[in-house]
Amino acid sequence: MNTILVTSTQEGIGKTAITLALALEAQDRGLDVGYMKPKGTRLQSAVGKTRDEDPMLAKTLLDLDAEIHEMEPIVYSPTFVKEAIRGREDPEPLMASVTDNFDALSDGVDLMIVEGSDALSTGSIVDATDIDIARILDAKVLLVSGYGDVRDVDEVLATAEGITDTLTGVLFNGVTDTSMDELVDDVIPFLDGRDVPVLGALPRVASLAGVTIEDLAGRLGADVLTNDAATDTHVERFTVGAMGGNSALEQFRRTRDAVMITGGDRSEIQTAALEASGIEALLLTGGYKPPSAVLGRAEKEGVPILLVQSDTRTTIDRVEDVFRTGRTRTETGVREMQSLLTDGIDVAALLEPTP
Repeated sequence: MNTILVTSTQEGIGKTAITLALALEAQDRGLDVGYMKPKGTRLQSAVGKTRDEDPMLAKTLLDLDAEIHEMEPIVYSPTFVKEAIRGREDPEPLMASVTDNFDALSDGVDLMIVEGSDALSTGSIVDATDIDIARILDAKVLLVSGYGDVRDVDEVLATAEGITDTLTGVLFNGVTDTSMDELVDDVIPFLDGRDVPVLGALPRVASLAGVTIEDLAGRLGADVLTNDAATDTHVERFTVGAMGGNSALEQFRRTRDAVMITGGDRSEIQTAALEASGIEALLLTGGYKPPSAVLGRAEKEGVPILLVQSDTRTTIDRVEDVFRTGRTRTETGVREMQSLLTDGIDVAALLEPTP
């Protein structure tokens, strides 16, 4: 049996999409695949229990019979961390729960895909980092990294050199066209010279980096107040309207492909946003509907207005989470990532068991 643990140098660079895309590709090649995420960090409440979203998505996409608590033996919540700091979480039985569930999940499968947590340091307080887990499960590590400029090389190199015994390779993801040449011509040869294997570099794809306005509304549970404005436009960032109208307009004119967040009672901010070509949608908070003049102007300009009941601070946190994950936590996004993987790296070699 082959075991691959997918981890990353930072949060929000497509680790989950790559993990599930790799598992789907293995299934498409006829392999029996199991999945596990030992430490749940993307927590939400479901049926009275706090669980990670990623194992729930994996269970659906991979059509797995395993229970969530088997795929995610450690719920790495703030409460868990506090208890661990107070000495009430024993590392030994925790790691035993990981290995016991892994043994059960891996029984009879060809490939086990193990998804790491949100950061390489997560789990340190109970001796259960991704690297600790990789070693105890005898897994080879796929390290996913972003690349913006040469300053990112320090983190990749330091991480890779610390896990040389388990590292199967580095995969760069979401690389822009302007950065790709430098990465391929300079950085990858440098890393190769330091004995750090690089499996490949996947380009940034706008459809994976952002979300449609319709997707955003759905994930927030927002009402769409405009009738005719199209909601299939992609947005890649957000801006917050918290100042006066003139200052807001200057800010809004400097952004592109953005949704503007402000209170539903801030009509002057809403009007300013509608004057900026880079604002693709308005997201109003607090449950306050905008004045009819704003609503009419938005429909005339074709700019959707979304309305949520939550306050602005809560809404910003939720929107940050949506943009951080983009479409990578949907079946369509994972399938698109699967196509990028098969085009960008030697998947067959990665899936081969270690001799």
